[in-house]
Amino acid sequence: MASTKQRQRAEQARQADKRAQRQAAKRARKQRLWSLVALFTVLALVGAFVVAALINTTEPDPAAGAEGACPAGVEEARDTYELADPSVAEDRTWTVSLQACSGDTNADIELELDGAAAPQAVANFVTLAQGGYFDGTGCHRVTTQGIFVLQCGDPTYTGSGSPGYDFGPVENAPADDVYPAGTVAMARRGDDANSMGSQFFLVYEDSTIPSDTAGGYTVFGTITSGLDFVQAVADAGAAGGAPDGEPANPVTIEGVETQ
Repeated sequence: MASTKQRQRAEQARQADKRAQRQAAKRARKQRLWSLVALFTVLALVGAFVVAALINTTEPDPAAGAEGACPAGVEEARDTYELADPSVAEDRTWTVSLQACSGDTNADIELELDGAAAPQAVANFVTLAQGGYFDGTGCHRVTTQGIFVLQCGDPTYTGSGSPGYDFGPVENAPADDVYPAGTVAMARRGDDANSMGSQFFLVYEDSTIPSDTAGGYTVFGTITSGLDFVQAVADAGAAGGAPDGEPANPVTIEGVETQ
């Protein structure tokens, strides 16, 4: 039988072993804790670098100008074109997309051109568009009283620019002088049926435009999409609050696609 001293020594040994186990467990917990702290620190640093990188890569370059700003239309003569034969219109409907912008708004103004009803006007427009005539040009006139139109197609931005030729006579003019919203028609000089060239107008609200001695105005297409863009330009009015003049929010036709 073990003596009292032997039992005491055995108990002391067990206690010492338990203390050693507790200390080992405590050291292990501390080690795990510091490992987690180190991991979270690394993740935080990585996250900070990622955020900084994102901020740096998305910051706009001041030299690049305002993002989404509409480029100003060119103002130059483009008067070396030749009038296309009416057969170019192919007696069919053409789909046209005017890629337009105003301020920070971009829109595709979709048109359908009636090559059967107005073959000369459609052949003229399609040929000019395919030749890049309208690219980068502005719309120089908006009218907000009496008639409601946005007039485009003059690269000189003066109202007198042309592709170097005039043509006529008037095609497909409405007998009642009413041009519904969405109408696309050729502009011309008053009392001169043979003065059409490149300028056209987009009707954004129903308009009655009286005929003159030359008749009415050639209707060669309709707006199928993007009329809201034209309406917004008209809502901003003409420069200086005039009822007729340059749009207060300038409009640029960046390009034209035809098919």
